[in-house]
Amino acid sequence: METSRRTVLASAAAVGLTAAVAGTSYAAEGKKPVKELFGKLADGTKVYRWSLANGGTRMKVLSYGGIVQSLELPDRRGRYTNVSLGYDTIEAYVAGTTFFGATIGRYGNRIAKGRFTLDGKTHQLSVNDGENSLHGGAKGFDTRVWDVEPFTDSSGVGLRMHYTSVDGEMGYPGTLRVTVTYTLTARGDWRIDYAATTDKATVVNLTNHTYYNLAGEGSGGIYDHELSLAASRFTPTDSGLIPTGELAKVAGTPFDFRRAKTVGEDIRVSHEQLVTAKGFDHNWVLDKGITKHPEHFATLRDPESGRSMKIATTEPGVQFYSGNFLDGTLTGPSGRTYRQGDGLCLETQHFPDSPNQPKFPSTVLRPGQTYRSSTVHSFSAR
Repeated sequence: METSRRTVLASAAAVGLTAAVAGTSYAAEGKKPVKELFGKLADGTKVYRWSLANGGTRMKVLSYGGIVQSLELPDRRGRYTNVSLGYDTIEAYVAGTTFFGATIGRYGNRIAKGRFTLDGKTHQLSVNDGENSLHGGAKGFDTRVWDVEPFTDSSGVGLRMHYTSVDGEMGYPGTLRVTVTYTLTARGDWRIDYAATTDKATVVNLTNHTYYNLAGEGSGGIYDHELSLAASRFTPTDSGLIPTGELAKVAGTPFDFRRAKTVGEDIRVSHEQLVTAKGFDHNWVLDKGITKHPEHFATLRDPESGRSMKIATTEPGVQFYSGNFLDGTLTGPSGRTYRQGDGLCLETQHFPDSPNQPKFPSTVLRPGQTYRSSTVHSFSAR
C-alpha cells in the first residue's frame, strides 16, 4: 500500500469514519459483500444492490446492468465521497440513456449503420444512435439483470456476474456466455475481468461506462481534473462519431495528453473533431497495444481533493468521453443536476466500428476461443 494512501486511511479512522457511508451498511473490509433489495422492474423482477469494501475503497453495484451505483474514496484528509455519477432509483436507471456505471456489451461503442459482415454473412443490429448501433443496441447488457455471485478469497472481495446473451439478441450471432468479475483488492484497487465464450462466430467488445468526478458526484465540472494518456494516436471520426479509419497523431492537437494537462485546457479550441463531438468523445490508440496483463496508460487527478486514479488495461484503446451530452435534465443521488462536463468516462476497449475496419484490431470471437479482457483502477490521495 502506498504511504500516502496508508496515511489517508489512518486519517479516516481517526475522524471516526466506519463502513457506514451515505446510509449504506457495508461489510467489514475484506468480508463478504452485503446484499439488499434496490427495487423492482415493471415485470416484477427484483433488482439487488451489493455493497463491498476493501483496502479503503467502497463500492455499490446493482444486479441490473452490473451498474456501479457508487464508488466511494477518501480525499487527502480521509473524507469519503462518491466519485461516480448515477441515480438513486431503479426507475431512473431504466429510463436513462447515459449508461451511468454500466457493464457494456455485446459491443462497446459504435458500429456504423448497425451492420457488419462476418464470414460472408451480413448481420443487422439494433440501431439506437441515429443510424448507428451504440453499446450493444437498444437493450444491451446495461439493461439486463445479471446473476451475481459474491466472493471473498485471496484476490480480495468481489462479485462474479453472469449473463447469457442468446443467439440473435440485438442482432448479434451466437449464444454468448459472459462472466464479469469485480474485485476490490487488499490495496483498494478495483479490478474488472471479462470473459466470454460463444457457439457461433460473433464480435465482442466489453467495457465499463462509469462516469468519474474525483471531486465528488454532483460537485460540478471535471475540467480542472488533470489527465495523462500514454497514446500517440487517436481515431478521428465522421459526423456520426464513426472512425474514418485514420490513425492520426495527437502531436500538435488538443488530443495530446501524453503529458498531464487539465481536461479543460484545450476543450474549447476550434478543432473540427472537438466541434463535431461537442468536446472529447474519441478513441485513443494506446502506445502499449494489446497486452497479456494490464499495463498502466492513464492517470486522472483532482488537485482540490488530492484524489487520483491510475488505470491499467490489456486493451489497445480507450474512449475518453468528457460528458458532453449531460444537459441539466438528470439528477444524481446528491440531489444536484448533471450538466455538461460534470463527469468523464475512460472506457477501455477495442476500437469503435472494428468489425468494419480491417486495419483495426479484430473483435471476432469464435467457438472454442475465450474472450478475455482486464482493467485495473488504482486509487490514492495526497
